[in-house]
Amino acid sequence: MRKGVKGALIGGVCAAVLGGGGYGAYNVLSALHGDSTPAVRTGPPTKDEIRDATQKFFAAWEKGQSVTAASLTNDSADAEPVLTSFSDVAHIKDVHITPGKATGATVPFSVKATVSYGGKSKPLAYKSRLTVVRGETTHRALVDWDPTVVHPELRRGDTLSTGEAASPPIEAVDRNGKVLTKEKYPSLGPILDELRSRYGDKAGGTPGVELVIQHASEESADTTLLTLAEGKAGKLQTTLDARVQAAAETAVTKYAESSVVAVKPSTGEVLAVANHRDDGFDAAFLGELAPGSTMKIISAATLIDTGLTTATGPAPCPPTATWQSQTFSNLKGLQPDETATLSDSFARSCNTAFVKYADSVQVDSLTKEAEDRFGLGKNNWKVGIPSFDGRVPASGGPDTAANLIGQGQVQMSPLNMASVAATAMTGTFRQPVLVPQKLDGRELATAKGLSPATTGQLRAMMNRTATSGTAAGVMRGLTGSIGAKTGSAEVDGQSKSNSWFAGYRNDVAAAAMTQDGGHGIDAAGPIVASVLRIGG
Repeated sequence: MRKGVKGALIGGVCAAVLGGGGYGAYNVLSALHGDSTPAVRTGPPTKDEIRDATQKFFAAWEKGQSVTAASLTNDSADAEPVLTSFSDVAHIKDVHITPGKATGATVPFSVKATVSYGGKSKPLAYKSRLTVVRGETTHRALVDWDPTVVHPELRRGDTLSTGEAASPPIEAVDRNGKVLTKEKYPSLGPILDELRSRYGDKAGGTPGVELVIQHASEESADTTLLTLAEGKAGKLQTTLDARVQAAAETAVTKYAESSVVAVKPSTGEVLAVANHRDDGFDAAFLGELAPGSTMKIISAATLIDTGLTTATGPAPCPPTATWQSQTFSNLKGLQPDETATLSDSFARSCNTAFVKYADSVQVDSLTKEAEDRFGLGKNNWKVGIPSFDGRVPASGGPDTAANLIGQGQVQMSPLNMASVAATAMTGTFRQPVLVPQKLDGRELATAKGLSPATTGQLRAMMNRTATSGTAAGVMRGLTGSIGAKTGSAEVDGQSKSNSWFAGYRNDVAAAAMTQDGGHGIDAAGPIVASVLRIGG
């Protein structure tokens, strides 16, 4: 359904009347009588021409004579539908245009008018400008057409419309009924807009009356310019927790280019989602980045489930490991341990221990584990708003080894890794949801999850990592059932790696990512710990 006001420009519009007919007639008569043809004007328009062209255009526009006004521009075909929408579809009347002092061929002006629809009226006032040029074929002084002439926010293909909003306003509430606003929770701004477009007709309430810009793209939400009548907000229940959301918002602001997601492992409900990025991108749900060593949660489960080793079984940690001519090394300062167990290498985040198993795992083993047990990579999550479902391709060559340590072709979002931590904690995959399934009856993704034996081993390894391994520093002071995994992902062209961290505390699991943030404990770790401290 098209977002925004329901009114639309219906049917075609008649062709614009082309200017210059009188001049052509004069030429014919002159030829018949043997008179000489008058000289064609060239060069920039004169002051008098600029004044006359502007006055005629404004006069036609004020009277709602869109065909005439369009004919006074150098692109009548493009100008006419916009000018027609202004008067006929946007219901803008009593138009008064006041020109300002011209600067060369550019004339600033102010518009005052009234928007009336369904018995509701409101004044409209704004400023714009136009430029007068000489027509290429008619040689007349014409308004150089651009949609911004009619309104400064209009772009090519846009039109104006006034009417009842397609969806009522939505008052999104958290799991406890607390109202969520983008003013208090800035990260939720684009998410609340998306929820309105998807669930506005299911949340109750009554629509308002608005003057909007209808954009050329059907995928672009309309831009509201004036609200004639406020609608009654419908209530939309979300799974968010205002307390956890507030903690997430505060945590990400401490690190540039950061995102975090928290979920409830026992239900899959999303408790918080926050982003702190210059580009405004929802990397928390839509990011597609290598997760670094947080991927070792899935890799360890793969090694256990395929019978290659166990948590207490061998996983030696040599200084380097070579796979198909590519040499992998560990983080600087990590001492090798040829007698290490999988739990030892997991807690210390030893890359070479996992790379050594690339000789034994099948090319698609990691892919199957991610899909069948962790519910990733099938592109079938229905969270409530768009999300990335993770990608763990069956890559051959050097990527077979790189994938095991969260590099290569593996890509994840913080939402994905929060779900991975939740699945590791409970042994059950529960697809994350932002709005209750009962709201629209959508079918959620499923996976068979982990066996009790594998779950027990993963929990023990993640707990060890959180209490005495690489995550101990940031998880210190957190009580209850805790577990974590650090990660750093190298990216070409960056001075530092991307910082990743996934962890859980009691019935809250969270994951964070900070681009160019360094090691997992440098940025992502403190973010997750802050969220778990409040939520868990």
